[in-house]
Amino acid sequence: MQTKLLINGVWQDAQAGGKIAVINPANGAHLADIAEARAEDVDLAVAAAKKAHPAWAAMAAHDRGQLLLRLADRIEQETAELARLEALDTGHPINDCLRLDVPRTVLCFRYFGGMADKLQGDVVPVDAGFLNFVQREPIGVVGQIVPWNFPLMFTSWKMGPALAAGNCVVLKPTELAPLSTLRIGELMQEVGFPPGVVNILPGYGQTAGQHLAEHPDVGKIAFTGSTATGRRIVEASAGNLKKVQLELGGKGPNIVFEDANLPAAVGGSAFAIFHNQGQACIAGSRLILHENIAEAFLEKFVGLAKSIRLGDPLDPQTEMGPLTSKTHLDRVLHYCDVARKEGAEFLCGGKQPDDPALANGYFIEPTVLRAKPDDTVNLEEVFGPFVTVTTFKTDAEALALANNTRYGLGSGLWTASLSRAHQFANNIKAGMVWINSYKRVHPASPFGGFGESGYGREMGFEAMRDYTQPKSVWVNVDAQIPPFYQR
Repeated sequence: MQTKLLINGVWQDAQAGGKIAVINPANGAHLADIAEARAEDVDLAVAAAKKAHPAWAAMAAHDRGQLLLRLADRIEQETAELARLEALDTGHPINDCLRLDVPRTVLCFRYFGGMADKLQGDVVPVDAGFLNFVQREPIGVVGQIVPWNFPLMFTSWKMGPALAAGNCVVLKPTELAPLSTLRIGELMQEVGFPPGVVNILPGYGQTAGQHLAEHPDVGKIAFTGSTATGRRIVEASAGNLKKVQLELGGKGPNIVFEDANLPAAVGGSAFAIFHNQGQACIAGSRLILHENIAEAFLEKFVGLAKSIRLGDPLDPQTEMGPLTSKTHLDRVLHYCDVARKEGAEFLCGGKQPDDPALANGYFIEPTVLRAKPDDTVNLEEVFGPFVTVTTFKTDAEALALANNTRYGLGSGLWTASLSRAHQFANNIKAGMVWINSYKRVHPASPFGGFGESGYGREMGFEAMRDYTQPKSVWVNVDAQIPPFYQR
């Protein structure tokens, strides 16, 4: 395991010598002590990125793309190792890491490797005798902060478009689960990324993250995490008015209509909330069921939830691992207590498992409960395998329930009606709508939200544009002299 900071192509200890203990969430065992980056380390990394940027931006876009493509190949070759690191560090079941996390990381770097030489400018029709064209230029040094729920995948989401567009990166992985990101840094060195182009600094948000967001030589800060922290990022960025991209919380509505394919809706809805222990901003955490099919749906859904196999993330039979930290386990259990006090009806879960083999890990049972629309657990993000159930009679009521949130990230609906599907896709206030599916993502498709779910987009042309700034160039083709200056 790599445990040091990557600054200007060199793995080194933190200037202050601090360390952070990384813990295995499945059993509480110590995994590693990693270097803790602080403000002075951020300063060194930003300076290295600033120095490296002119040459990196001047490199042919095709050549930048080739480095990203070679990186994708190396990640694919290291699938087993990276999947094991991610499972140990985060609690993701190993099969999910092998089938989703690593392949999606490879796909993202490949997509932006191919995108590097395809970002084009525009020619604008203007006055006769003038040519006006708009070219897109990289921002320069960008700061990126990666969360703990999908650290490997989000590393590619952040780095891919930024590097393809010609920026240099200072990336702060989460202190809870930094190991896969540090390994990516090693692979980037192997394939030939120049020193200073990528710098990786594990550290705490209130120190390294805060300083990165405030730094006057950072032109953009991209953050994925909680809405509360996102607000602090915006405040910290104001010093030099840097660009800000925020991918924040969610409270995804998942609507099942009377005409839905019930087995598909049950399976898809279980994936929407129980995949990665529900630790996903796009999780379908609010089940909104038509009253005529609610009982039939819940009989199958609760039965499925109770059957999910909890266990060691490295065991291929495990379907749900632990939450990623003890602090987060306490948070989810707190919401279970809040729901009980507000009168929610628990259909299953709501507690840690009784299995003594899991006693030292941060496990919680899949939890399904009936709750009123304005209960705390229907309004606030729990971020666990925790789903609320409400029912509706009419389409208008379903839409009102779906939009009863200050968030607006992911949403889903299950119906056989094409007309209804389009109407709801138009009227749900969310950045992403899945119809007869949930949690589908692809590097070509923009990912992001409305309202308190943030702004800016990951992935696709939207992400590439967000890592550039437009420059308008005017050419006086006919060498005209303004008439009011002619003599």
